[in-house]
Amino acid sequence: MSTALEARKAGFATGGATLVDSVDLAVAQGELIAIVGPNGAGKSTLLRMLSGDLRPSSGAVRLGDRELSSYSPRELADRRAVLAQHINVSFPFTVEEIVRMGTGDVGHRKAGALIEAALHEVGLGEFRARDITTLSGGEQQRAHFARVLVQLWSSEAVRGPGILLLDEPTSSLDIRHQLDLAHTARRCARNGATVIAILHDLNLATRFAERIVVMHDGAVAADGPPRAVMRPELIGAVFDVDLAVQTDASGSPFVLPELARV
Repeated sequence: MSTALEARKAGFATGGATLVDSVDLAVAQGELIAIVGPNGAGKSTLLRMLSGDLRPSSGAVRLGDRELSSYSPRELADRRAVLAQHINVSFPFTVEEIVRMGTGDVGHRKAGALIEAALHEVGLGEFRARDITTLSGGEQQRAHFARVLVQLWSSEAVRGPGILLLDEPTSSLDIRHQLDLAHTARRCARNGATVIAILHDLNLATRFAERIVVMHDGAVAADGPPRAVMRPELIGAVFDVDLAVQTDASGSPFVLPELARV
């Protein structure tokens, strides 16, 4: 598969602190990756650099055959969809209006079909007329996920498979909706989209992704398939916890944390 997105010695420093330190990361079209690591490891900073929202202070990020910095905001919006970690909406937009923001220049009839499909995908069809500020945190998160799905699908209809970047997309979701989101992201990847998600739940990451990138102190500590990455000595050292890693009936690893080290 061709490389869709690539960081080359990409780093970011500010205020005398290095948040991301010389990261090399190549992601193929159709690949599904989870980025994990403790708080402050540089995960969100790296994702912002991969999205083009933050320009590296060293190295470069490439989208296709061009440096990311050479794309205009409009060109980027046509090629990747981003679900940010924190989204605050203070105006009384309806759920449908929020989701419609992802349609761009798509014609009215096609936009309506995409919105309908996205609302169904996240289970908010009956909430379309609701003021988003009246919804729970998890319901709001699902509405914004529907918006980025519409953005992704709208661009794919013109340019082919795009890139979906998710920063802690399951942080406010119950377990059912975490799994629903993971299945949706997996289907996007199977349809050719490149999907990169920051996740805190290590067990969800092993189920969700075919490849896991572990970050620690701004650098990549490990990168590979779940069975290779989920080693107790590595994960325990990165997260500073005592844990056990076992496998289920399918051979997939799962993590059993014990007590934090003191």
